[in-house]
Amino acid sequence: MSERSPDFSLEQASPGPVAGIDEVGRGPWAGPVVAVALVFPHRDSLPETLRHGLDDSKTLSAARREALFAELPSCAAIGLGAASVAEIDCFNILQATLRAMARAMAQLERRLETGPSLALVDGTHAPSLSCPVQTVTKGDSKSLSIAAASIVAKVTRDRLMAELGRRYPGFGWERNAGYGTAQHKEGLARLGITPHHRRSFKPIKILSQGDS
Repeated sequence: MSERSPDFSLEQASPGPVAGIDEVGRGPWAGPVVAVALVFPHRDSLPETLRHGLDDSKTLSAARREALFAELPSCAAIGLGAASVAEIDCFNILQATLRAMARAMAQLERRLETGPSLALVDGTHAPSLSCPVQTVTKGDSKSLSIAAASIVAKVTRDRLMAELGRRYPGFGWERNAGYGTAQHKEGLARLGITPHHRRSFKPIKILSQGDS
């Protein structure tokens, strides 16, 4: 757990529904970037297991993330968005991330009767949305909505990369989620680049230039 547990202080500053938005997958060498937009429609009745258990997904064990992930759909409206490897290579990782966030919000809005009055976005860059946006540095350790979004994004992307790992064995994606670990590097040296590698990222770019 982080030193400061997330709460609803930021959400309570707005009278309407407030969405927390976070992404996972900016740093890996392979796979899409995944974003989640999430609203708790009834913040006052949030179960204690979530109120006291939600935190930055990186600080939680995989088993704890999975348990929270399973509980969230019963009390949260969730929108999921992603940007592909092709988009990452075409637009750069930041712009692809902002696209994924906008897609997550669009899906969330289709699931709500009333669209969010505010979006709290983890980080320092704001996507273009139909509602006001407030960026929050280390937001997943401050806002329960962002923390919940970070957990859904992390579990969703980890599952996706595990499936890709089964289809492309040898890179360890089921364990490293596409990050540049020793096993991933060894797999690249032995097996070469797959369609799911980000060719605009320096380690992959260098390898692709060597193959050309």
